[in-house]
Amino acid sequence: MGSSRHTVGELVAQRWGDHRPGLWFEGRTVSHHQVAAGAARRAALLAELLPPGARPHLGVLLDNTPEYPLWLGAAALAGATVAGINPTRRGAELARDILHTECRVLITERSHLPLLTGLELPGVRVLVTDTDAYGELLAPFEGATPDASAARPDSRFLLLFTSGSTGAPKAAICTQGRIAAAGLSLAGHFGVRPDDAHYICMPMFHGNAVIADWAPALAAGARVALRRRFSASGFLPDVRACGATYFTYVGRAVQYLLATPARPDDRDNPLRVGFGTEAGAVDAAAFEKRFGARLVEGYGSSEGGAAIQRTSGTPAGAIGRAAPGDDLAVVDPRTRRVCPPALFTPGGRLLNGAESIGELVNRGTSPFEGYWRNPDADAARRHGTDPRPDAPAAERNWYWTGDLFYRDTDGYLYFAGRTDDRLRVDSENLAAAMIENILARYGHAAAVAVYAVPDPVAGDQVMATLALRDGASFDPADFAAFLDTQPDLGTKMAPRFLRIAERMPVTATNKIHRVGLRSEGFHCPDPVWWRPPGERAYRPLTTADTDSLVARYRAHGREDLLSRPARGAGELPTERTPRT
Repeated sequence: MGSSRHTVGELVAQRWGDHRPGLWFEGRTVSHHQVAAGAARRAALLAELLPPGARPHLGVLLDNTPEYPLWLGAAALAGATVAGINPTRRGAELARDILHTECRVLITERSHLPLLTGLELPGVRVLVTDTDAYGELLAPFEGATPDASAARPDSRFLLLFTSGSTGAPKAAICTQGRIAAAGLSLAGHFGVRPDDAHYICMPMFHGNAVIADWAPALAAGARVALRRRFSASGFLPDVRACGATYFTYVGRAVQYLLATPARPDDRDNPLRVGFGTEAGAVDAAAFEKRFGARLVEGYGSSEGGAAIQRTSGTPAGAIGRAAPGDDLAVVDPRTRRVCPPALFTPGGRLLNGAESIGELVNRGTSPFEGYWRNPDADAARRHGTDPRPDAPAAERNWYWTGDLFYRDTDGYLYFAGRTDDRLRVDSENLAAAMIENILARYGHAAAVAVYAVPDPVAGDQVMATLALRDGASFDPADFAAFLDTQPDLGTKMAPRFLRIAERMPVTATNKIHRVGLRSEGFHCPDPVWWRPPGERAYRPLTTADTDSLVARYRAHGREDLLSRPARGAGELPTERTPRT
């Protein structure tokens, strides 16, 4: 999905005069024409609010209310830029996001005003959408009509914060041309029709909701349905009420949907397809069986540096093949050599993970447009085998995704986790995502996370967190027996430590909060079971066990690798579950 000669502003203006249902929210519907008119009014207001010479940057700190797509449309018409502000950020971190992206206007709502209390935001005008004062500001522009003449394909449209594991989040630049191209491409790929309805339940400050859900609906003239925040229990009632045929997901959202009580009429819904990442083959099959809609796993990022498309014939567990025009390779980041193809046993176990797993790299032309005011992060993403400025572009500007993959002999690509999710156990490289896919088969597990904890002597050991299904209890013998029956579980993959959590800690985008889990390790408030070296049975990790382990780390000079949780018991720094 490269750039397009079309603009998002043009797509917004095309809906003027279209009186079909265009936007559904909490049981109420307005037309496409009304949405275009609302965007035009806000674009006119924005022109009045921006100081002369100021960057046309606005921050949007909102739940998924109608104001969010209206301001996206306004920015597109005005040639302005939207920075989606994450409402789970707090204090100085939140202020940093707003100021780093040079927002001169911040759109928010009353429920989020406490987040701004005490923050110093010089030069930032705050508009609160659910107030009389906001309505008075908009009133003079009642007759505004959409004018996309200020929009160009290279107009900076979005600054999308990425959720990195370390340091401040980076803001990926997305132009109107790239977002328009993505919308048109996905609309064509999924056969989106004007009478379809796209249900947006993922947060709109995240690229998934805007690029993969809102943009293809806009491109095809389909209507959009909004949910303030993801709700597993509200999902199916919403889908039926708004007539949703398509939705997107990220992280553990599909697992939360499957964890709701099954009903005989679950398949009585209009859904046709869901598009997203990290559902896993087991949950995707269970979702289709229960709800009658297929899930399509894709790969792509807010940065747009590489894309993988799933086509018919894609093997179970694979994401797909490289999109047309991409020269994707799985590369060993140490040697910068292409990794050999993956080899499997008849049971599907990866035989040569240490050699075949590497970082996914786009060696061709990448649509990556850089990070806002972050040249170091740009350089970390784009570098090749030849660092000389006068080297051919093909040897200089590779795009490094930061994601681990392996490729089979037919060219299909399999996701193996983030580069910081790689584990090295007894000198063997393992990928957390591969182990997670196996543990997800355990019948009592509602969610699974796998991550590294340091070994007392060298390398890593495998730790997993299991969140159990409602009413289930953990039986260590049953879990050990389950592991013994998994043909693709390598000899080094079985978890040494097993944390049993009531709920899986997640971020605002429903991704597992691995940073927090890794930080806590086996020093955590939840029950931890472990298999001591040389033993096959799991038993509770006691205080005496922990003291003995810490003494081993200390004896080998590795105690400093055991980070203790800085917060109180269970207080990982994000929401622990999405709303239900």
